[in-house]
Amino acid sequence: MNDLLPYIPQQLSQILGDIPYFLPEVYLTALFVIVLLADLIIGKKSGNYCRAIALAGIVLVLFKDYEQYQLLKVPGTRFISNGMLLLHAKGLAFKMVIDFLALLLLTYFPWDNKLKAHPKGLSDLYTITIGSILGLHLMVMAVNMLSIYMSIEFVSIASYLLVAYRSENAFSTEAGLKYVLFGAASSAVLLYGISLLYGFTGTLDLFSPDFMSQLSKTEVSVVTLALGLVLAGIGFKLSFVPVHFWVPDVYQGASTPVTAYLSTVPKIAAFALLINFLTPFISFSQNSVFDFRLILSLAGIVTMVAGNFAAVAQNNVKRMLAYSSIGHTGFALMAIVTFSEQGISSLIYYLLVYALANVAALALATYFANTAGAQNASDYKGLGLKYPVASVSFVIVLISLTGLPVTAGFTAKLFVFSNVYAIYHQNNDIWLLFLLITGAATTVVALFYYIKIPLNLFLRKGKTSEIVQYNQYGLLIFCSVIALLLVFIGVFPGYLYRLF
Repeated sequence: MNDLLPYIPQQLSQILGDIPYFLPEVYLTALFVIVLLADLIIGKKSGNYCRAIALAGIVLVLFKDYEQYQLLKVPGTRFISNGMLLLHAKGLAFKMVIDFLALLLLTYFPWDNKLKAHPKGLSDLYTITIGSILGLHLMVMAVNMLSIYMSIEFVSIASYLLVAYRSENAFSTEAGLKYVLFGAASSAVLLYGISLLYGFTGTLDLFSPDFMSQLSKTEVSVVTLALGLVLAGIGFKLSFVPVHFWVPDVYQGASTPVTAYLSTVPKIAAFALLINFLTPFISFSQNSVFDFRLILSLAGIVTMVAGNFAAVAQNNVKRMLAYSSIGHTGFALMAIVTFSEQGISSLIYYLLVYALANVAALALATYFANTAGAQNASDYKGLGLKYPVASVSFVIVLISLTGLPVTAGFTAKLFVFSNVYAIYHQNNDIWLLFLLITGAATTVVALFYYIKIPLNLFLRKGKTSEIVQYNQYGLLIFCSVIALLLVFIGVFPGYLYRLF
């Protein structure tokens, strides 16, 4: 103990110096405690209060993100927490996207009738979500293998609770149990891979000079095994093939707002984490012992094919969107394998546009479930003229998810294609060409399942029934605004793209 005393003032000084670069996370921690206490003090009727506090707190966190961005302009990048976390411009962009989407999702949560009818209310849901967002922030910044594992577990535990939140529903409980079992297995795989890398290198710091130098001296086969295990653990969060098997059942079994949450923000944070993990290997490519471009290209191709073709066979809307989210993961991997600054900018733009469209699609699924009891695509027959605003918004959102002009989905895919083609033109890597071909082909395949809903809404007659007057217009306005925003961003993409 006495040997450590001289280092304590230095460590305390470093911690105090890092606080200005950690303020969004400090505010999220305080917000978590405040929402939790509000629930305990107010009681069963605390739902609206907790929601208002959570929304106000996330807005404040967004301001702190912006202040952090201004603070980081001079150094550009900064390691904090003794090298456990890394702040940089792209990471801040990821955090701002996550917080913006969290704001939308917290707004959306109480508009789902089934979730709102939960006997315990939604206060706990807001508390869990705030805790999850804090974990997502840590995932975006994690560059030490210990912080990587801890941040993933932080988010995973919150995700398990969200999926099984409707404990009175057997389907939701089953989905939660499956998610816990698969998540525990993936955590074990990730931890085993991390332990192997630590054994080979003697360090948990990915950016330590010893890490790459020691790894390059190790037998290639065992290094490949270790890195493959780590990628599988991260891939579970990204839901790319072959670690995607949990997605359809979990997304279908969870409440629709929870599905919207799980299919967007954790995936965005996982992409940021994957970039952090890949950076030292790309920076020291001369010592690389693992072809990440080949492996991720193969994963992207298989994921795009499997996700899109499986979605064609689905009738349940949530299950269809679950498989389509797998396909979108494969497409996003195209931007990753460029290993370029422009590719990362295109990735952030693509993920934001996809997340907006996916949240709106699931929110509209909630709207039609609330008004017409529609769960499957076939249930939408003849509803287009009965609910014109919602139906037109749904068509716009699905056009964006497909990637057709003039929506933001088209420009997002165009940016990704352009960057992949530019890198292919530089080095003639055949796998990049295969990615381009697969991405174009699966975009066409996506039409076959996304078109089901507009086809049933407007071109097929349903059973004659009275129009249900749905008096909560907030959800309809919410979806309509996102649909218009997707068109605006599609026509004027520069307003958003230049921010990244």
